Amino acid sequence: MVSLVRPCLALLPGFAAALAQGWSPDNTRDVSAEQLAALREDPEAFIDSQLNPPPTITLWDGRQVPRLPGFRHWISDGEFCGSIGFRHQPGTDELPAHVLGHIGYAVVPWKRGRGYAGAALALMLTEARGLGMGRVMLTCAESNAISRRVIERAGGVLERSFDHPAFPGDTDLVFWIAL
Repeated sequence: MVSLVRPCLALLPGFAAALAQGWSPDNTRDVSAEQLAALREDPEAFIDSQLNPPPTITLWDGRQVPRLPGFRHWISDGEFCGSIGFRHQPGTDELPAHVLGHIGYAVVPWKRGRGYAGAALALMLTEARGLGMGRVMLTCAESNAISRRVIERAGGVLERSFDHPAFPGDTDLVFWIAL
C-alpha cells in the first residue's frame, strides 16, 4: 500500500540510496549530488530543509522569486519510493507564470510500473481538496507518455502545450484536474 509521509529520518537511507543511484526528486535539474552531500553532512538539517525550505527559489534563468506556500511528501510502501510536492497561492487556483504546476512527482526507477505515481497523485489530490482548491494544474513533457497517462487517469484534461523555458526545444503539456 502506498502512503505519503513527511520527510523523516526513518526513510532517509532509502532516499540517500536513490540519490546515490542518480535519481533526482527535481524534474527540471539533477539535484542528486547536492542533496546527497547535504544529507550526509547533517541528516537532521537536511530533513529540516525538506520540511522548511528557504523562502526563495532560483529559477532556470537565475532570477530569485518568492517560494509559494506548499509542502513535500515522500512516497512510501514501507520504504522510500519517491517524492511528491504541492504548491499553491492561497485563495486562488491560479499560479504565477514561472510555476509549472501545483503538483510535481518523481518515483524511483525500481518502483516504476507499479501504479505508485497514480496512487500518490490521488492522495495528493485529496489533500489539495482539503485545502479548498477547486482544481490543480500539472505539467509533463510531451515525450513522457507514462506521466501523461498518470495525469489523465487522475482526471487531467489537456489545456495546452508550451515550449519549456528551461529546456529549449522541449514541449510540455498543461493539464487541469477538477477537484
